[in-house]
Amino acid sequence: MPATGARPAGAADEDGAAHAVRQMFDSIAPRYDLLNHLLSANVDRLWWRRTARRFRATLARPETAILDICCGTGDLTMALLKLRPAGARPVLAADFARGMLRLGARKFGEQALRTSGIRRAPYAVPLEADALHLPLRAESIDLIVTAFGFRNLANYEAGLREFYRTLKPHGQLGILEFSEPGGLIGKAYALYFRRVLPAIGSLICGKRGAYKYLPVSVADFPPPKQMVEMMQSAGFVDCAWQPYTFGIAGLYTAVRPSIPNR
Repeated sequence: MPATGARPAGAADEDGAAHAVRQMFDSIAPRYDLLNHLLSANVDRLWWRRTARRFRATLARPETAILDICCGTGDLTMALLKLRPAGARPVLAADFARGMLRLGARKFGEQALRTSGIRRAPYAVPLEADALHLPLRAESIDLIVTAFGFRNLANYEAGLREFYRTLKPHGQLGILEFSEPGGLIGKAYALYFRRVLPAIGSLICGKRGAYKYLPVSVADFPPPKQMVEMMQSAGFVDCAWQPYTFGIAGLYTAVRPSIPNR
């Protein structure tokens, strides 16, 4: 049965799970980008860009309020900024892992992007925040996106409820997340994901636990059909899943309706 939230080894409850996830990502932050690009053969860069393009029309409006939650080291944030007009409202880039957020801010912060040579270059504001308890007003955000972070929340339904609370009516939600493809590709990928990836991750960053957790967390995560149903139960409409790269990853999309749908 799919998990209702992340449960790293040793975590007895939701608070323990959140603490373990925060510690784990802070510990691997220095090598996080290198490992992501290496282990995915740079396909992850295509996923960030494709996700950003899905919301191109929303990103093109300078007044749009955007939140990249569980932003990590900011790869998706940077993909979003490339589609923002000059002088646009800053993106909010939030994560509760301080080590990850600090590295991300070096990429997407105002000071970092002043050197780009683009007049009034769009930038993001780092925000240390828990996705389950966002320090944001209700109905204040036009677009919430997250890449490979939702799976690590201690309570998936609570996360969706918090996203719903924070989004404006007609606001959009995008969740880029791993899945488990079927068929021969799925079998080959499972072998790589469960055996090869943890070994390489441990060798490069010396943190075997984090890269053992990754395949387990993907296996435990709700499959697309169930995830879409969870989004619908949280009140969202137009809920859908678009697979990327044979279903290794995929983008969940949804809209908060103008009239509550629950």
